[in-house]
Amino acid sequence: MPRKSSASFDRLKAPLQADKRFRRARLPVARRNTPKLYQLPETGGRMTEAPTIPPRVTATAAALRLIEKIRKDHPEIIFHQSGGCCDGSSPMCYPADEFRLGDVDICLGAVDGVPVYISSSQFDAWRHTQLILDVVPGRGGMFSLDNGREQRFLSRARAFSAEERVILGDT
Repeated sequence: MPRKSSASFDRLKAPLQADKRFRRARLPVARRNTPKLYQLPETGGRMTEAPTIPPRVTATAAALRLIEKIRKDHPEIIFHQSGGCCDGSSPMCYPADEFRLGDVDICLGAVDGVPVYISSSQFDAWRHTQLILDVVPGRGGMFSLDNGREQRFLSRARAFSAEERVILGDT
């Protein structure tokens, strides 16, 4: 079958464009930054926006200020959530190159670029909570870098919601 020339197509197209009943079909365009949708059990199978993974560790403004002061003297530091014994259960702040992590230590995340570790046995007991580093007046742990600054780090906790536990895979 012979093809029609583009001139004859243009001749047919002009009256259709003038008629308001005929409009050019527009296909949906994929948009950038469109959130992905997920099915979460608590939504009854409805699709919801991509869940934001809640951090396992955060810090208060006071804790961030003390971290900044400590980093002036010790640029590379880490935190380890103590499991008790001599210094109680305070978060301990150490020079990164002077603390040996064990095979059972888990990195919860980082606060202002400083990694925060906890033993796996403590993580199992506290996995349902978000660790919040805070500061209170007092003397820090014997070997912790907050010692002698008249402030010490303190761990607080917030229980994750049911939705957050699903996102974290801790159901």
